[in-house]
Amino acid sequence: MPAETLIPLVVIVVVVGVPLLWFIGTYNALVRLRQHVAESWSGIDTELKRRYNLIPNLVETVRGYAAHEQAVLEEVIRARQQAVASTGSAGSQSRDENQLVGALQHLFAVVEKYPDLKASEHFLQLQQELVNTEDRIQAARRFYNANVRDLNNRVQMFPSSLVAQMFGFEAGEYFEVQNACARQAPQVTMA
Repeated sequence: MPAETLIPLVVIVVVVGVPLLWFIGTYNALVRLRQHVAESWSGIDTELKRRYNLIPNLVETVRGYAAHEQAVLEEVIRARQQAVASTGSAGSQSRDENQLVGALQHLFAVVEKYPDLKASEHFLQLQQELVNTEDRIQAARRFYNANVRDLNNRVQMFPSSLVAQMFGFEAGEYFEVQNACARQAPQVTMA
């Protein structure tokens, strides 16, 4: 093949081929990130279900010691049911989870009034299991939010945002939940 015809052919391949390869690579990266977000969400879902299964045992243990604290126990049960039923976006589930965390914090405040309950081996075991579960939820949340961040960067940054917009890739929503076992420092007042 003569050099005069080879040069235009190489230019055409470069002009068409390089952008096409970039386009395919960007599309595949967006798909991969979307799958990472979905996979990491399933990790959060697994840990939340673990917490949901633990809470009824915790409530029943407290109920045995603090029967007249019925309103707090019902608040925890109601918040748990709402959180279990929540299947919306990460943001809506975050709101439901935060209500559950608040209810659990009220429950632990009630526990402080009952030294026998605080010393109960069964309660301590359940409380430790809840602490472990909360740690696992936080780890899964960090992993999920890192994947959401990576997806959002690709979806929102130029030039990959062009491919994302063409194929309907959307930014992910972060999952923010308070730690149920976090306690505020006690306030000391001098009388």
